[in-house]
Amino acid sequence: MRKSILTVAVSSAFAAPVLANAQTAAPAAPTLDKVLEASGISLSGYVDTAYSHADRDVEAGFNPRVFDGQNNSFVLHQVGLQVAKQPKEGFGGLVNITAGRDAGIIRSSDSTDSTFDVTQAYGQYASGPFTVMAGKFTTLHGTEVIWSPSNNNFSRSLLFGAVPFTHTGVRAVFAANDIVSLTAGVNNGWDQLKDQNRGKTTELGITVTPIKTVSIVGSYYGGQENSTTTGTAGRRDSYNLVASWTIMEPLTIGAEYLRVQQKDAIFDASGTSAKATYSGYAVYLSYLVMPKLKVSVRGESFDDKDAFHFGVPGASTTGGKYKEGTLTVAYLPADSYEVRGELRQDRSNQQAFTGDNGSFSKNLTTFAVQVLYKF
Repeated sequence: MRKSILTVAVSSAFAAPVLANAQTAAPAAPTLDKVLEASGISLSGYVDTAYSHADRDVEAGFNPRVFDGQNNSFVLHQVGLQVAKQPKEGFGGLVNITAGRDAGIIRSSDSTDSTFDVTQAYGQYASGPFTVMAGKFTTLHGTEVIWSPSNNNFSRSLLFGAVPFTHTGVRAVFAANDIVSLTAGVNNGWDQLKDQNRGKTTELGITVTPIKTVSIVGSYYGGQENSTTTGTAGRRDSYNLVASWTIMEPLTIGAEYLRVQQKDAIFDASGTSAKATYSGYAVYLSYLVMPKLKVSVRGESFDDKDAFHFGVPGASTTGGKYKEGTLTVAYLPADSYEVRGELRQDRSNQQAFTGDNGSFSKNLTTFAVQVLYKF
């Protein structure tokens, strides 16, 4: 009996400090995402790296692409980071930076940094259905966006390169109801931190969601823009219409139309400045074959008859018409990873693409493998 009592006493003596420490131990420190969530701040980003190969010399010759301009190379295209606090009521803001090779392409015209870009940086105030923002933000035009994970294909469309990337100014959004949202603003123009002329550009947009699975977005930009051909400013008007329909949960189709025209944009045969126009359309299809496998198809046509957008490439003597078809297969092994394989062919009605030994071709074929890490 004495031994049993002694054993219990000794065990209790050792257990007491442990229980006391357990009761007085500090709680585990919260993780960064929990701290940000509690503060109403969202943090997200991605790494976009790829290997691409072209059967024509797109580095020294003509290339209608925006980002994938490599003959045979591995490239760190983008490292994107976005920090935002956007409450439904009151003041907020967003900062989005892009680093990597693509940063030098999307940067504003008066920026000199080739590997780093402040893609968006604006403050906002929200009250009821109204939101007003001031600073730098991405354009209203287009189906595809700079933020790589939000696109279904690796390469960007011809239309993506034919619209502005960003604007600096003021934008107001009015959510009339669950179906209609209106946007209006004034900015410095296409990809300009500082206005290159005295004129300002007006932006107008409307988003209509008649049913949950259908979205229609129309946008317009109008204002004075400088022409790299004539060296003068002329009135530029651009119209863009984007529609998408999720037919069923795994299948989505979409379409886009673009038309841009500018006065005094080019020189005609007599050497007088003249109006120029380019236009195009694209169709999209995306199908989730199984939870980790997605197939996306894109086809588009682009008419640059006045050589306003692409100029006169290669052996061409006038503006051209272009078409492209893209097939992308994506494998999603985890929520944070995506691997895409892509095959694309571009065609021109002109001998635009540089081949071997100085020859020219109407066709350009590329294949690429892209790896996306999202956080």
